[in-house]
Amino acid sequence: MIDLNSIAWRPNIPPKKDYAIAHIGCGGIVQYAHMPAYKNAGFNVIGAYDIDPENAKKVAEGYGGIKVYDTLEEVLADEAVEIVDIAVPPWVQLDIVKQVAAAKKHMLCQKPLSNTFAEAVEIVQIAKDAGLKQALQQQMRWDAGIAAAREIINKGWIGTPTDAQIQVSVETPWHMWPWLAETPRLEVMFHSIHYIDSMRSLFGDPEWITSRHARFANQDPVKGETKTVTVLDYENGLQCLVAVNHYNLHGEPYAVYRIYGTEGAIEGTIGLMYNYPEGRPDTLVFTQKDKDPIEMELDEMWIPDAFVGPMASLMEAIQTDGVPFSDSEDNLNTLRLVNGAYLSAKENRSVRPSEIQG
Repeated sequence: MIDLNSIAWRPNIPPKKDYAIAHIGCGGIVQYAHMPAYKNAGFNVIGAYDIDPENAKKVAEGYGGIKVYDTLEEVLADEAVEIVDIAVPPWVQLDIVKQVAAAKKHMLCQKPLSNTFAEAVEIVQIAKDAGLKQALQQQMRWDAGIAAAREIINKGWIGTPTDAQIQVSVETPWHMWPWLAETPRLEVMFHSIHYIDSMRSLFGDPEWITSRHARFANQDPVKGETKTVTVLDYENGLQCLVAVNHYNLHGEPYAVYRIYGTEGAIEGTIGLMYNYPEGRPDTLVFTQKDKDPIEMELDEMWIPDAFVGPMASLMEAIQTDGVPFSDSEDNLNTLRLVNGAYLSAKENRSVRPSEIQG
């Protein structure tokens, strides 16, 4: 008998979790996601730095009065710091990674690694050459619904996956990220990247990606695409759909994931996207033919809870000399799909991920 509530979907916290962590970049995502997640997990954050000292002070106070560094150099000179948590825009991440690697600190980088694929490849190589562990903040892999679905798939309970969908239609509060409004590549690079990476975590790498992008009629001053439809085609016939609209101003919002297989189906909601940023826990229902649906009990949501996963996985990799689940080198394949989506939209064709090279 299938018992969904026996599935271990929560992040694995390694035996040693007291590595000394310092934040580099202390903006909104650190304040309302990293910080509460790390506090709940009992991680050992010892300091914070931001080019805006007020942001660093807010984070420091949120942890109960940790150290505020005046400069990046001061962070990296602190011998107590073992892991740096980098949360900066992608176009400045390369320079920071160079300095972090020179200081021999393991690092959790912000996604995307860079807004250019060549720079992302360079960032990965820098960490490899320095012999350091480098993970990505692709935390949706640990979102409750996605993580539980992955376990169900791995157990073979839905048989062979044949179709998967993530469909989101919401009103996004762009004022929370004014810098995003200026970026020419917006929706796929900064939002659907999570859904694409989650699909990869469930099914591996596709053979083709096809993507279409559009703008809402009255979205100024937001510059980039805000409505996208992306399809991943796999060699075995599996097809994955990611469809997102950030300008659902009048209808009922929804954020759903559906995964169908030869023996069963998984259907659920991405709770965070309902009344963002307050949100609600994810839901998941498992169904097999001629059997009653089984609802799984989930009590967490994407933000902040899933942010425990990338850091915990990085710590485990340091302890075991293993590879983080959101390893930066593996994430290059996510970025191939992201960049492939833009190439597909530009040239009105399907793209092989291998076309994207650094």
